[in-house]
Amino acid sequence: MFIRIIFTTLLLCLFNLCFADEVYVIDGDTIKLDGETIRFSGIDAPEIKQKCIKMKLEVPCGQISKELIEDKIEFKNLNCISEGKDQYGRTLAECFLEDESLSSYLVRQGYAFAYRKYSKKFIKDEEFAMRHNKGMWGMNFIFPWDYRRQN
Repeated sequence: MFIRIIFTTLLLCLFNLCFADEVYVIDGDTIKLDGETIRFSGIDAPEIKQKCIKMKLEVPCGQISKELIEDKIEFKNLNCISEGKDQYGRTLAECFLEDESLSSYLVRQGYAFAYRKYSKKFIKDEEFAMRHNKGMWGMNFIFPWDYRRQN
């Protein structure tokens, strides 16, 4: 039995499905997992300092995006499936809590967007959020890729 558990764990790790021990959320689409920086592939979340406007009030949408992920993963086992590296050397991955994708969750909540330039995977989640005015879709906002270009 013990040998089977060790073998299964090693096999999962070979396929980048190891469970993480230490997670730090950098922003809505980037975490540090056991010391490795992971950028969620296929989505783009607002920058940490990015603000939105709702009923003439500033809303810290970048901070909210980060907090949604922090609250979601608190004290839970997270596993990520690597999809390679980005131009900054970060691991591109989709991360899951059990069978729920964190990327899908964040996009459906309206605090991240399907990054269509790189993937079509989360378009249905984005359409759901848009249809229901979830998160940023119920506010005036700038897409994260436009915000980065302007700042």
